[in-house]
Amino acid sequence: MFALLVQIPRPVRFALFYGAFYLGFGAYLPYMPVWYEARGLSPEMIGAAAAASMAGRMIAAPLGAMLADRAPKKQWAVLTYTLVSFFAFAAFVPATNPWAIIVLAGIAGGAFTGIMPIIDAFAIQQSTRKKFAFGPPRAFGSATFILGNVGAGWLIGQLGGEAALGWTLVGSALAVLTALMLPVGRNQPHHRLPAPDESHGVLRAMISNGLPLAFAASALIQGAHGFYYGFSAVAWRAEGVPSSAVGLLWATGVGAEIVFLTFSGRLLGRLSPALMLALGGAASILRWLALAASPPLWLLFPLQLLHALSFSATYLGFLRYAADHSPQRFASMAQAINSAFSGGLVLALAAYASGFAFKAFGVGGFALMALPSGLGLIFALWLVQSSRTQT
Repeated sequence: MFALLVQIPRPVRFALFYGAFYLGFGAYLPYMPVWYEARGLSPEMIGAAAAASMAGRMIAAPLGAMLADRAPKKQWAVLTYTLVSFFAFAAFVPATNPWAIIVLAGIAGGAFTGIMPIIDAFAIQQSTRKKFAFGPPRAFGSATFILGNVGAGWLIGQLGGEAALGWTLVGSALAVLTALMLPVGRNQPHHRLPAPDESHGVLRAMISNGLPLAFAASALIQGAHGFYYGFSAVAWRAEGVPSSAVGLLWATGVGAEIVFLTFSGRLLGRLSPALMLALGGAASILRWLALAASPPLWLLFPLQLLHALSFSATYLGFLRYAADHSPQRFASMAQAINSAFSGGLVLALAAYASGFAFKAFGVGGFALMALPSGLGLIFALWLVQSSRTQT
């Protein structure tokens, strides 16, 4: 069996894992709130469940980074998280108590989303060492994410909200199987921990380089997606949008993300990472205010193209800024910390507040997300000015 796996090219093995993972994630991210609704949870409890899953990421991301760095084989960290997420999703099947669902949401969400920084760091490392492009395997994941959006949306339209969990469970099972196919990724032994004075010096350098401003901008702009991730499917269905169209709307956003990432190299050559963050913040404000106005279905599709900026420009801006301003051995931890805050703490708070916003204002609750976007834009512009002063 091992001999057969070795014959499969590494990019293909990573592509298979990305494909399996994002196939499930494409149903999980937009439609788990629909499943919560089908189980009878109130908007406030749906917001609490969404917040729990995002708060779980705040714990899981740094733990995963440490596990991936210190385990003898990086594959072990990926396999551990995929197994935990699969069994947590399986435990949802008989769950009916709202508080039990919230606890499971924290475990499943933390493990499932915690896979992303681990596999990204692993794939980037392997692509550098083994001389293959990181982009195509990751792009295959984006393609299957779209398939998850559209396929699960259609299935929910046929079978109801319970189908969201079924699709996610199948995707997580495939992720476990494909995790077994990944390269082992042996880690080098850790000879020593950095001395306190050395760590303090590194920390001071990172602070003086403006990294806290980049953290704040990224966390606030990415966290402003809380209503979108937690309630867009529920809100649009309440507005009369069919489940199949909801899937197509999400697919449009991800398609725009793929196109943006494909041509991002040229854009990064013209715009600084700080300006990319500012671009993401400005687009985010426009996006949430426009969606809050309850536009007609035909207008929702072009508005979804703004996902390329509100998410992708912010994501790439921070990724590039952290890579340029973090010591190499702390780069993975910098990404994990950003994931914990932008995809964990801030996103969890935004998702929790979104439950009350949806109950009070319906789709108008999108407007609440313009507040963290605006704060994020301020930090991004501060970073732009700081970067110009340093140069």
